[in-house]
Formats: sequence, structure tokens, C-alpha cells
Amino acid sequence: MELKNKKVLVAGSGKSGIGAVSLLQKTGADITLYDGNSALTEEIVKEKLDNSEGVKFVFGELPAEVIKNTDLMVLSPGIAIDAPFVNEVRDAGVPIWGEIELAYNAAKGKLIAITGTNGKTTTTSLVGEIMANYYKKVDVVGNIGNPYTTTAFESDEDTVTVAEISSFQLETIHDFKPDVSAVLNITPDHLNRHYTMDNYANVKMSIAKNQDENQVIVLNYEDEIIREKASMLKNKIVYFSSKNKLDEGIFLDGDNIVYSADGKQEIITTVFDTSLVGIHNIENIMAAIGISINMGVPKDVIRQSIHDFKAVEHRIEYVTTKDDVIYYNDSKGTNTDASIKAIEAMSRPTILIAGGYDKKSEFDEWVEAFGDKIKTLVLLGETAEKIAETAKRHGFDNIIMTQSLEEAVKVSAQNAEPNYAVLLSPACASWDMFDSYEQRGELFKHYVKNL
Repeated sequence: MELKNKKVLVAGSGKSGIGAVSLLQKTGADITLYDGNSALTEEIVKEKLDNSEGVKFVFGELPAEVIKNTDLMVLSPGIAIDAPFVNEVRDAGVPIWGEIELAYNAAKGKLIAITGTNGKTTTTSLVGEIMANYYKKVDVVGNIGNPYTTTAFESDEDTVTVAEISSFQLETIHDFKPDVSAVLNITPDHLNRHYTMDNYANVKMSIAKNQDENQVIVLNYEDEIIREKASMLKNKIVYFSSKNKLDEGIFLDGDNIVYSADGKQEIITTVFDTSLVGIHNIENIMAAIGISINMGVPKDVIRQSIHDFKAVEHRIEYVTTKDDVIYYNDSKGTNTDASIKAIEAMSRPTILIAGGYDKKSEFDEWVEAFGDKIKTLVLLGETAEKIAETAKRHGFDNIIMTQSLEEAVKVSAQNAEPNYAVLLSPACASWDMFDSYEQRGELFKHYVKNL
């Protein structure tokens, strides 16, 4: 769509909305920035913009007159697609894009798009490093924290963009078409937004809906939901597997990560040649290999990049060792499946700090994953009581309730014995007590280092 002189309504004044405004300014669009928070003022929002000239602002209730005079709405991913004002805009016949669709409309070059319930940030970061070690111009964008809209307009035909894409962002794509896509896994998450697992799975798989039969999607063979949904895809599927040997794809054979294609097998790397821990990270590495090979990167560049790659902050991140107790920050473990993977990665008896914002998740499988490894469960946040009830139902009652993260850290240190680990892996989002999982993780590290 040609956006020059189009009346574009940007909904949301967070990082995504600000990025959308900045891109739209370069297209010559007529921009109105809207936020439902009536407490906001123009002065507050203008401080976020490099240039606010020509931008109109609306806060609180969205007037019908604004909707009537809108050619396109760009919706920030944090806003539900069935929010009342969004329904009003849709009913008025106004096209609705997400910021990912907006960026794609402006971008040039090659695009890699990665989604999944867990592992997106690690895989995106690793793929970004692999691409940067081979291609001259690489942008790593999306849900990883750098909006796609901030780089799209400056991209050219030689640019390789590596995008971490959330389910919220995929709800509003139309023409979005990656050269290589990947779905790492699909487990229950964000059901307060997507309502059913089938809806959630379909949104995740829609990352490939515009790809053609010559374009690759990299998929987790061990994920039953993905395998079932894959039958509906028309593009080329490359599987990776941590449990099965594949005739075509990437698989784990003992300690070797093997690439198999056209009747030939080649060891790309080993589980010992990486600083990442846990089988989930081996799967992330396999996905990155599948993506990178299909982007034409030589295998020796992939191998060296995996060797040099360091773990992502807030994802089973080593913090420090005090009195022979190791502290790990897994604040990015914002759902039960991610937290289970962190628990499985622990090699010591572990005190687990958990709880947070309630996304309507169930915690039964998570508690069952404790085994003999979790010795004490330290809880805080909105879900603390719900988690405690679930744990007791499964026979686990060594539970300590706390009122703050600082208290949780102190209690964990007091209860930890030599050769223990203390793991912050909340299995919940952070929004009940913190601005983000990053803030939660930074505070955890601060409290640990001040013990």
C-alpha cells in the first residue's frame, strides 16, 4: 500500500506505536497517535518521539469522527484485536495492520521470521549472530526488543532481517512473507488473549501462510501440534528433532548434531561445543542450523558461530555463586513450559522462585516436573495461592509464601544448603509486580549480588 497522504491511526503509544509513527513519518502519511489511557498528555508522549511535528494525538475514548476519517489503523501488539475500539474501526471498514505488517510493507532484502512459545529470543539472537558472521548488513528485530519499524525503511536489497515474532504480532499480518520461517514449539500460553489452544496454534502457524512451495519453514518434529498443523502448509518443511533420526533435516545423534539431506549426513557441531545448557537449547541450535543452511550460510560459519555464542540474558542466566549456592536468572520463563525446561536444565538440588501475573495457565504439569530436584518452592505475585494449591494437590508442600522478590531472594538464600541452586523461573508473566520480565530479572540479580 502506498502510504503517502494516507490518514493512518496508530493505536498504542508504547515502543511499537512509537516505532510505527517514526516509520510513517518517513512515508509522508498523515498520522494520528491514539492511546486509550486518558491520563496521558501530548507532552508525555511527545517526549518519546524524535520528531512530533505534524502528529495529532487522541487519548481516552476514540471519537467516531476520527474513525470515519481513517484510511488505515496500525495496531500495537499489546492491544487485543477484539478490543471494543478495534471492533469499531473494523466495522467501519478500515484495514487493520500490525506494526510487523507495516514494517514489511516498507522493508527490502531477505527476511527470516521466528516464532514459538519458547526459545524465540535465544534462537533469534543465535541466527542473528550467524547471519552477521556471513552477511554484511543484518538487522535483528521484533519481539526481541528492537521494533521492526525502526530498521525497515533503511533496509536495502542486501539486508538480511532476522525477526522474532510473537503470536500477538501474527494476528495482524496480511502480506507478510518471510524467505525462511520457523516455529520452534507450541505449548499453552496467552490463552487469556487467544482463548483456545487451537486458535493459538493457528496464529503461530500463520507465520507461513503467504510462503510459497519454494520457501522453507523450519519445524520441531517432536511437537505433536506442529506436526498436525504442518499438513496444511504448502511450503517446504525442514524438521529438526531431539529424539528421532531424520532422513531429511537436523537431528541429535548421541552428542552430535547432524544435518541430513539428499542421502548424506554431516555432523555440524556437538552438545559440548556450546555454552548453552539444556535440551531445549539444543533444539534452538538445531532450528538455527536449519534456518542458516537454508539462507545459504556455509556450515563452517554456522559451526563457529554456535561455538562463540553466549546465552541470552534472563534465560537460565548464571548470576553468581555464594556459599557454594549457584543463582540462576530465568525471568524470561514466563510460562510453565519455559520454566519446566529451566528446571530440567538444573543439575543440583534447587530452590525455585515462581509466581506472577495470571495468564489463566494451569500448573499441574509444571509441578509434576519438579521430581526430586525442587526442594523448596518460594512463591510471590498474583498466582501464588493458585500455584500453592496446585502443588499441595500433587503432594508438594514445602512452600514459602513471600510478598516481594527481595524477600523471596533472602528466604531462598536462608534455606539453600551447599551444592544447591536457586532458580528464578516464575512460570508467569511479570506484569502484576514489574514493568517487564527484564526488570524482574535485573532486580533479581541486584538482590542476589547484595546478599
